[in-house]
Order: sequence, then structure tokens, then C-alpha cells
Amino acid sequence: MTNVRDLLANVYEMVRLDLPTILSMRQNITWKDDGSPVTEADLRVEKNVHAYLAQHLPDLTFICEESYTPGAEGEAAETAAGWTAVLDPIDGTENFCSGFKEWGVSLSIWRDGAHQGSAIFLPELGDRLMSGEAIPYQRSRIIGFSSSITDELAARVARAGEARIMGCAAYNLFNVTRGALAGFSNPAGAKSWDILAGLMLAREHGCDIDVEGASYGGHYLRPDRKYRFDIRHRYDLHPR
Repeated sequence: MTNVRDLLANVYEMVRLDLPTILSMRQNITWKDDGSPVTEADLRVEKNVHAYLAQHLPDLTFICEESYTPGAEGEAAETAAGWTAVLDPIDGTENFCSGFKEWGVSLSIWRDGAHQGSAIFLPELGDRLMSGEAIPYQRSRIIGFSSSITDELAARVARAGEARIMGCAAYNLFNVTRGALAGFSNPAGAKSWDILAGLMLAREHGCDIDVEGASYGGHYLRPDRKYRFDIRHRYDLHPR
């Protein structure tokens, strides 16, 4: 029987041990058609994680930001039999290649359309959150926002009081799950590899989550579209 938590922990350890090489690649940048950066480190993490998971999960469908193309396998993985892994090898690449430590690795594993486990790793900060792990909760009045600036987002920031734009969905999702952010909002939308692991972890820890204006029930998110979402930490579930 496959122990998904062990797989997630082993991926974290693999990335942690490889961190010096990963950091040495942060200036090896190419540019995508949309003007966003991708580094050799993104490709290295993707390759290594894919190879490791493929050894342990038979007939794996692997969905990753850097290798995904529209029309590729995986759009219907919510109904597909077998294993599916959704990976963002470096979420917050703009932060990463600019020298910030606020970047992360997001990994979500599914089988036969059902969630099996997810993890967010923040290797340069030495933090992680995996399915089934306890976490010390914080209290905050800060609202986090995505870095995809729109008129709607600017208006929300103006109303928020205390607001932060961190430039990394994994970092924001980690922090709203533990209560260091009271909420996190992305009205412009993000792809499944950016958010699926974080949404499942936030759900596990009792956060209120809306995706596309409806309560999120923990279903698989297709990789061929963007999803708008709002998350609110439930401080009433663990009052001081």
C-alpha cells in the first residue's frame, strides 16, 4: 500500500538536500511567451520530483506548470483511474530569481479522482506543511492578495486595512492556513498547480474557501483554466 505522506516527506527531503544547487540556478533565466521567467531550477525540481514519483506511483499522470501544454493528458483526471500528481516546482519564480526567500514548491497527489495528500514546501525559509501534520496557529488581521493586479484587486486592497502582496501563492496559502494571514484573495485567478495543494491544506485546517464564487468542497481542479478564490482563516476553531 502506498504511503503518500512518506512520499511527500521524501520529496521535501530531496528538495532540501538539493537546495544549494537549486539556489545556484536562480539567475539562469529564460522567458516564457507571456513574459514571465522560468529558471533552470524550475526545470531541475520538476525533473527530479517527476522521476521520484514515477518510481513509486504506477501509471502516473503528471501535471506540472513547466511541461503542461493545453490539450495534454490530465484535463479529465478528476474522473480518471490511477494516480495523478499536480506540481508547481517553484511557485513565485519572480521572487526566486530576484533573490527573495518567499518561494515554494506545491505538490498535490490524487488517486481515482480522490485527494490522497498535499504539501507546501518553503525550502529557503525552512518551512513546510503536509497533509496530516499539526501546525501552531497564529492570529492576524492582515489580508494577503495575489500579485496579478486588477482594478478589482486594487479596490479590495484599499478596503482591507492591513494588506500584503507577497508574490507567491504557496507562501500566501501556507500563511492563511496557519492564521498568519486572516485571509487570502486572488480575484484574477490562478492555475491548479499554483493553488490545488494549498486549497486542500487550508480545507484540512478548517478554513472557509470559495472558488469561483462557490464553497469549495475539495474537488480536483482542471489544469486548463484559471480559478478565482477567497480563503478566510477560522480563528473561532482554535481560540486562544
